[in-house]
Amino acid sequence: MSDSDSDAPLRGRSRINGTAKSSDKVPRNFDKARPGEMPSNEHVNPGVSVRMGEMVEMNVDSAAQNRTQVNGTLSGKRKSRGSLANGKTSYREASSSEDDDKPLSKRQKTTTAAKAPDSDDDMSDEPLVKRTGKAAKKPPKAAAHQIGEDSDSDVPLTTKLVKEKEKIDKAAEKQAAALNAKDKKATGTKRKAAKPTMSSDDEAPLAKKKPTAGKRQSNGVKNAKSDDDVPLSKVPAKKGKGKPDVKSESATPVKKGKAVKKEEKTEEDMQAEAEEEEYRWWEDPTKGDGTIKWTTLEHNGVIFPPPYELLPKKVKLVYDGKPVSLHPEAEEVATFYGSMLHSTVNVGNPKFNENFFADFKKYLDKTGHGRDKDGNMVKIEKFGKCDFKPIFEHFEAQRAAKRNLPAAEKKAQKAAKEEVEAPYMYCMWDGRKQKVGNFRVEPPGLFRGRGEHPKTGKVKTRVQPEQITINIGKGAKIPEPPAGHKWKEVKHDQEGTWLAMWQENINNAYKYVMLAANSDIKGQSDFKKFEKARELKKHIARIRKDYTRDLKAPVMADRQRATAVYLIDRFALRAGNEKGEEEADTVGCCSLKYENISLVPPNKVIFDFLGKDSIRFYEEVLVDERVFKNLKLFKKEPKTDGDEIFDRLTTSALNRHLNGYMPGLTAKVFRTYNASFTMSELLKSMKSEGTIPEKVKDYNDANRKVAILCNHKRTVAASHATQMEKMEDKIKGLKYQSWRLKMMMIDLDPSIKAKKKKKEGADYFNLPEDIDREWIVKHQEALVEEQRQKIQKKFEKDNEKLKADGQKEMKEKELKERLKAANELAAKFKKENKTNKVEAEGKSPSIDKIEASLEKLEHRIKTMTVQMEDKDENKEVALGTSKINYIDPRLTVVFSKKFNVPIERFFSKTLREKFDWAIKSVDENWEF
Repeated sequence: MSDSDSDAPLRGRSRINGTAKSSDKVPRNFDKARPGEMPSNEHVNPGVSVRMGEMVEMNVDSAAQNRTQVNGTLSGKRKSRGSLANGKTSYREASSSEDDDKPLSKRQKTTTAAKAPDSDDDMSDEPLVKRTGKAAKKPPKAAAHQIGEDSDSDVPLTTKLVKEKEKIDKAAEKQAAALNAKDKKATGTKRKAAKPTMSSDDEAPLAKKKPTAGKRQSNGVKNAKSDDDVPLSKVPAKKGKGKPDVKSESATPVKKGKAVKKEEKTEEDMQAEAEEEEYRWWEDPTKGDGTIKWTTLEHNGVIFPPPYELLPKKVKLVYDGKPVSLHPEAEEVATFYGSMLHSTVNVGNPKFNENFFADFKKYLDKTGHGRDKDGNMVKIEKFGKCDFKPIFEHFEAQRAAKRNLPAAEKKAQKAAKEEVEAPYMYCMWDGRKQKVGNFRVEPPGLFRGRGEHPKTGKVKTRVQPEQITINIGKGAKIPEPPAGHKWKEVKHDQEGTWLAMWQENINNAYKYVMLAANSDIKGQSDFKKFEKARELKKHIARIRKDYTRDLKAPVMADRQRATAVYLIDRFALRAGNEKGEEEADTVGCCSLKYENISLVPPNKVIFDFLGKDSIRFYEEVLVDERVFKNLKLFKKEPKTDGDEIFDRLTTSALNRHLNGYMPGLTAKVFRTYNASFTMSELLKSMKSEGTIPEKVKDYNDANRKVAILCNHKRTVAASHATQMEKMEDKIKGLKYQSWRLKMMMIDLDPSIKAKKKKKEGADYFNLPEDIDREWIVKHQEALVEEQRQKIQKKFEKDNEKLKADGQKEMKEKELKERLKAANELAAKFKKENKTNKVEAEGKSPSIDKIEASLEKLEHRIKTMTVQMEDKDENKEVALGTSKINYIDPRLTVVFSKKFNVPIERFFSKTLREKFDWAIKSVDENWEF
């Protein structure tokens, strides 16, 4: 649009190439108008309900009328799946990464969507090109306890958190000022704001800020001259393998040419040498700064999935009531679907079935369809006539047989599998042994996708060696491909951190074999990611000041950019990029469409779109009045459904602008910074006391606040109610056990009843209120059955051991003898119910022993009650996403050390290996 048109009335704008474009400048009188006086094309739509509220009449954005029609229905929670679609479990579907900085758990959690993998990769936040037309269900109204609100509180938790976040943001501004002042004092150079510029052309290059003295390097690690914020000691690297030089500066140098007498090593000397051998790369931040990632690299390639095994002759696909034989290629595809009939989330999805059958028919057409028992061709044309149940039953039987294998045989199979995989599990990287992550080539199967992925159900073809490129050192031995095959290519890419790669057929994406999460390279990637977020501390106040000012910028591109940065910073939205028509219709902040935002005066904004991994993002937020006005401006006529909100902004332009503040700064860094800084401020004011479970709950409460503020939410798992019932039943069982012990006290000394009632209260010997006689009978039956099962399993285990030792197995008579104990327990419960008395149990029972047992039981009840409450409060919040991907793991280590909680309570074995650098590098006084 020409400059002469820039001040023309908004309603006079025309559509360009079928798409409405905002004028390049904002009308002069726009900012003077009050919200109620602004020109509007809004429609009155009475009776629209707002999330978590009642039905009220109000003026809303026209997009709100069809908001529930946008982006399809809520996706259900994806069930865990086996490694192979055909039911084999020797392979698991390997997760590949094309970005060294991608986190271990790639699950995005949203308010109303299933838990799905999350990453920092903005490339998957794409625009919504097509609307599904399905009615999206509105999220149910959450109860107080579901979001962490006290039942007796009048203020929702999210409202409290907004106020708490405001305090944290102010603390961030003060800290930024203090850090900059310290930098200025240390370096004698003032840190100046290089104001990034942006023309009306959103792709125009932006002015880049020159690095100032004392500034961190591009990898987010500080220059050695600036030590104001360095959390770790820096150790110079040795030449060659990059090990840090751990020699003491005070060590006496050895003169050349003279032999040194070798002294006998003490135990302390050997321990010191062992510690020296450990490669503490996090104390050597210069390692990995260059483009060359390795000097020498050796590995054994990849493991391919086993070839397809034909179905038994009696197991066939049934078409129109008739068993049919298929060509092996088509039969394998049929097993992909038949083996997963238990996955109702997938086989109950019409799109999944449609895509599968379309691909299945291609194989049928290629191989001649099916044959009946007489050899006549049966043309398979309708999905509804296909019965895959015989195939499913075959694989279910295989899975059951595998589960029921004797322990010794399972152990032998596992050992054999590990022996085959051992050569592939590790590589030699610059002379250091490093664990490889996903060395298994993905097996063929059906693509599941996430959320409402348009390609769900399509056939993932078998990957052949001819598709695989190997990356290895020049002098290293090249792995042998399978017999009769050859590699696509062998490279010696020293700038790459991948070992092998291939292109899959669904999205034509490249899959990479990388080092494991606990390797040095992956650890360094995580370290740099969080150090970059720490560096943002120094710039956040200036960035917020600038985008707040630019919310009133006269140039439309500047105003759109400022509004987008506000949304990314305050509400953890991903940036978003353009995607092709064949890819999932996902959206990020920069690619939001007209229909993805509804505006409810005076300042409520409703986001409703498919986010990363096609997971629905639905959130209602309150925004600054200026931001609300700007969004109204960006939605003005002639814009309508399908038009972009930020039509003069792209993710690349936004990131170039942010890079002007700080090298390497992109929109995704805000998510890491906001999560880590918020957690850091919460930990500073935390005083955790009590038992270990109570301290863990304190940590989870803080983590939950971060997750809510960062929109890391999820739908309640289908199994949650069942899990809660089981936990409640266990607690009731402990209470019943406590009551029985009290009854035993009366059996030993009837006079104690009066004494305890006087001391503990009249209800001391009464049954707990939540336990009745009917429940007791059922619980007793369960206890008897549990004992029977234990006896049965112990008998079978003992026989297996005897057989393995070459001895004669025990007969059924021995089992019957052992089962008498369960029968005696049943008789004891029957007598107790009849007499309402409990006889003291055990050897030499006494009041003191029973009271000691009661104290232990009370502790267990308290612990389980805390754990149950914690689990219930977390059912709608995804703590894992925040803890693993966005909260600096060193903060979790600080909590662990400060409050004496074992780190195992927060990090699993895998995570402890992944974050080994964090566990070993900080103490309880470290600050983000």
